[in-house]
Amino acid sequence: MTKSIPSVSVTYAQSGSSTSSNELGMRAMQERAYERRGEQYLLIKSPPASGKSRALMFIALDKLHNQGLKQAIVVVPEKSIGSSFNDEPLSKFGFWADWSVVPKWNLCNAPGGDDGKVGAVGNFLNSGDQVLVCTHATFRFAVDRFGVEAFDDRLIAIDEFHHVSANPENKLGAHLGELIARDKVHVVAMTGSYFRGDAEAVLSPEDEARFDPVTYTYYEQLNGYEHLKTLDIGYFFYTGSYAEDLLAVLNPDEKTILHIPNVNARESTGDKHKEVDDIQHALGEWQGTDPETGFHLIKTQSGKVIKVADLVEDDPAKRDKVSAALKDPKQKNNRDHVDLIIALGMAKEGFDWIWCEHALTVGYRASLTEIVQIIGRATRDAKGKTHARFTNLIAEPDASEGAVTEAVNDTLKAIAASLLMEQVLVPKFNFTPKTPASGPVEGFDYGEGGYQEGGKNVGFNEDTGQFQIEIKGLAEPKSENAKRICENDLNEVITAFVQDKRSIERGLFDEELVPEEITVVRMGKIIKDRYPDLEEGDVEAVRQRAVAALNLTQQAKATVLDDEGREPTTNTALIDGVRKFAMDVRDLDIDLIDAINPFGEAYSILAKSMDEESLKQVAAVISAKRTPVTPDEAITWAKRAAQFKKDHGRAPSVTASDPYERLMAEGATAFMRFRKDGRYE
Repeated sequence: MTKSIPSVSVTYAQSGSSTSSNELGMRAMQERAYERRGEQYLLIKSPPASGKSRALMFIALDKLHNQGLKQAIVVVPEKSIGSSFNDEPLSKFGFWADWSVVPKWNLCNAPGGDDGKVGAVGNFLNSGDQVLVCTHATFRFAVDRFGVEAFDDRLIAIDEFHHVSANPENKLGAHLGELIARDKVHVVAMTGSYFRGDAEAVLSPEDEARFDPVTYTYYEQLNGYEHLKTLDIGYFFYTGSYAEDLLAVLNPDEKTILHIPNVNARESTGDKHKEVDDIQHALGEWQGTDPETGFHLIKTQSGKVIKVADLVEDDPAKRDKVSAALKDPKQKNNRDHVDLIIALGMAKEGFDWIWCEHALTVGYRASLTEIVQIIGRATRDAKGKTHARFTNLIAEPDASEGAVTEAVNDTLKAIAASLLMEQVLVPKFNFTPKTPASGPVEGFDYGEGGYQEGGKNVGFNEDTGQFQIEIKGLAEPKSENAKRICENDLNEVITAFVQDKRSIERGLFDEELVPEEITVVRMGKIIKDRYPDLEEGDVEAVRQRAVAALNLTQQAKATVLDDEGREPTTNTALIDGVRKFAMDVRDLDIDLIDAINPFGEAYSILAKSMDEESLKQVAAVISAKRTPVTPDEAITWAKRAAQFKKDHGRAPSVTASDPYERLMAEGATAFMRFRKDGRYE
């Protein structure tokens, strides 16, 4: 039986706007980025397949011809992605210049290791040519050898920018910090996922503030496609060998990229080649190998012969043959060229197979970034492709085993990835305080009856994919940095929150949880740690918006997924869900939102998809780890208690019937104890 419990399903409008071009040959995202071409530091946050490579070409050509820069250096994480910056006849589509790279300066195509290529970078810097393409590693070594001053008056364009980290041990991040401090280069940073799997910040707050962000959301991208209409994301649990359960989630009639687990992962059998053999055996009867492509031919139970590309193969000759066949430009628009690609470390970043309908990953991946990149393989628009899905197949914690900690850890990470992707895929939330002076915002549809003065108003702009939501008691950000975070970085804040193991453990499995413990205290601490320079009021403004965005998505999703009697209409299901929740509550205020557990809906989906005994085992492991109040948390509770006393004329009571009041009282007591013990200076 096929499993079908998606954790999230999003439906899009198929407007075609993100794939159509203007008179300069630019698609929507590229046009938006080009408008900011004069900025010295530009950060382009845009999904896979939105055209970041070509956007960079437009911007770089303008900087070289009109802004006085000497050269452009394009830096990519691996050699295979260098082909994204090959020559492009941009003038053929309306632009005023073509993009060209002298073959010897595309170092991703050059033979040899980084040592020789570093010398080539030096030769390029002294040449009259304008564009060089190299890997992150080559660039790092070049900066080590020549110093940051050698790159003055040049554009440094960093693709897949999430590989950078503010951690001092990250060499690329350290070099970037030096270049920004010297302030004599222009930087264009591009990424489809401005966060890292290890929860490290990509840039330091002071460096990040230097960048002008261009954000093009997943919602805008997918809503503007011509063909793709729905995207499902789900995690599913298996017992025993994953190959035995594979056909419960893998449909041989769907174009699929299957990523098997790393040999060191818990889900791996330790023999990757046998796993590939087992997968092919599960699919059907092996008929041989295509002599031209190296693809395996498998006859399925339905009698259809499917073509399977094995990128796990260790024999270089065989693997290179298969890889070359997949990259054959003559086959790019041939849907029948291949049916299933089995990969381990390949077919992620920059891998372009537009026909992929299902990205199926076995075992939790080390990084949320990697998951986003894998999902990006399935979100290309292609004729006849109306539906795409991502599935994470995870080993179910075995209730018969005493030690299930590692399995629990993987489960929590998978849920974190799911929560993050839900947030990335939905429309953007704009929150405004509800006041007597509030009014409708131009361009937003407020549903039947329109905007209601003094009522509950949720506006939606289908063209931009943005919500406009009034919330009573919402704090306003004061500093420019806080405003920027509220406008552009809420997803990064939410990412840090859902990657916080303590938050997700408590939110999912602590029956005694008072939601404010995580929505107020834990979220507040995460924002303070991420943006240490923010004033207290700005921290609260950011915190409220991040919690509101996460909780509104969860409440809307619960409404949509529970309403099984109705087929969601074009791109309105989630919008209807947000409106329904806002209209059903007495008043949409920040206290109400803080009092909702943002992980409640994730738990209900987990309960549907996991065996009951395993679920109990997971809950038992987590509930045994309850941690006491920390000194930092005690400070937050003490401030809340002081505000409570100011509002109510009395201190919060440890015997109050309201659990939130009891928590404030306990936290304030802990604060007094810590202060007495000398924990605070």
